[in-house]
Amino acid sequence: MINVKDKNKDRIVRHKRVRNIVSGTTERPRLCVYRSLNNIYAQVIDDTKGTTLASASTLDKEVAELIKGKTKTEAAKIVGEVVGKRAKAKKVKEVVFDRGGYLYTGRVQAVADGARSAGLEF
Repeated sequence: MINVKDKNKDRIVRHKRVRNIVSGTTERPRLCVYRSLNNIYAQVIDDTKGTTLASASTLDKEVAELIKGKTKTEAAKIVGEVVGKRAKAKKVKEVVFDRGGYLYTGRVQAVADGARSAGLEF
């Protein structure tokens, strides 16, 4: 019998291991990234209060208009820029980057680059 490795299960294990260390505070919230097959989501979260300060995804109407005809990586960079602008509007300057158990490459890196270009520091 062939055993198929569940990559998402492994990702969740990596994410839990990282989340034991990485936590967002009021002064420095957590920029969390979730990557699905077709979409990408980013949230700025204050873990002490348990609230989301800013969020953006490829499903937002504002973002959906900007990403028409673009690749997934280009769309991820736009999502990073939008979440960065929304966080700056809430007076957030520094964040802790939570890659969600994904490798820091491709779309996850594009979100980080977009957030940095919007003015967030991490």
